[in-house]
Amino acid sequence: MVNSIIGSGVFGLPSTLARLLGRDSPLAVLLAGAAVGVIIACFAEVASRFSEGGGPYLYAREAFGRFIGIETGWVFWLARLTAPAANANLFVIYLGEFWPRAGQPLPRFAIITLLVGILAWVNLRGVHAGAQVSNVFTVAKLAPLGIVAFAGAWYVLNGHGAAAPAFANPDTNAWLKAVLLLVFAYGGFEAALTPMSEARDPRRDAAFGLFIALATCAVLYTLIQFAVVFSLPDPAHSQRPVADVARLIFGPAGAALTAIGALLSVYGYLSANMLAVPRITFALSERGDFPQIFSAVHSRYHTPYFSILVFTMLTWLLALLGSFDWNLTLSAVARLFYYGLVCVALPVLRRKQPQGAAFHLPGGIVLAVLGAALCLVLITRVDLGGSLILIATIVVAAVNWLWVRQRI
Repeated sequence: MVNSIIGSGVFGLPSTLARLLGRDSPLAVLLAGAAVGVIIACFAEVASRFSEGGGPYLYAREAFGRFIGIETGWVFWLARLTAPAANANLFVIYLGEFWPRAGQPLPRFAIITLLVGILAWVNLRGVHAGAQVSNVFTVAKLAPLGIVAFAGAWYVLNGHGAAAPAFANPDTNAWLKAVLLLVFAYGGFEAALTPMSEARDPRRDAAFGLFIALATCAVLYTLIQFAVVFSLPDPAHSQRPVADVARLIFGPAGAALTAIGALLSVYGYLSANMLAVPRITFALSERGDFPQIFSAVHSRYHTPYFSILVFTMLTWLLALLGSFDWNLTLSAVARLFYYGLVCVALPVLRRKQPQGAAFHLPGGIVLAVLGAALCLVLITRVDLGGSLILIATIVVAAVNWLWVRQRI
């Protein structure tokens, strides 16, 4: 789950937050962590009711019926396809720091093909192998980030920092925009819930993993934001804020370490999605809501090989043809859509399955209403321009639902 959350955003977001809120930005990181914590708490109870795979699609289907389930599955799939494709492009960009020719057409084609192809091969061989690779990259990318975060905080607290920019009274719009950005920085945990049918004890492990991941990311994000804002002379205009903190403390070697950390972070994010996202279409197919071929399981490795291959091909194509900016609007609206649905699903599932939860959330109804309201407020801050693909996805999902009904 940590690997599903921490992608490339942590390497660029601190400067944006510094521009919006100045020295108050570390507080915004904590507040956003608390806000996402409300949503994660709702996910924890809802996920603890299921041993099957599917994540938000499964929860929405059981709570609200087949139509909403299929719509959620398609939107969830869209959000989880575009993000790794965009990150594959970021990998090429970061690699350009060490190999300037990486961005040229032929090297870029080869790099993206190898990135996606190797992970597909690993995950075809089993969820255990895929999880091991994901865990290795989680540790590998957390190490340099953790070093910079704790060293940066120590550097500032020992009186070596710069004067952080202070804004007298950041307006409500600035705070909401900052929290919105941070909600997406904390997001992605839902991808790790899709392969839960292949976990040892999914009803117990889901809640534990969600809360540990949130705590880990909240500490890391807050320390990095603190170090950036209070150590750099002009954090709001830093192109690579985390690398600049590393350079300030450790010299050029520190900046190189951070660049390597960025590469590991992006590839780790790809590995987590390669493990989780094919299980979305597998879960849809397993319940008759998608063509049956998507639930085909490899005879030897017992993995959903067709879903993995389709995800690999689509990610590869989107990485070659798409851009990172294209993903932002789609990811923003899509995540808020199914985050709000899962919050609303909590009281519905309590009524339908009174004794079904392995984890019972104290004050669950209040937190569910709060989480849904938060999603509604934040969705008003999203620029809906350029979201035609999202609308098209919703229409295709409706057609999919009509096709399913005719087959019954």
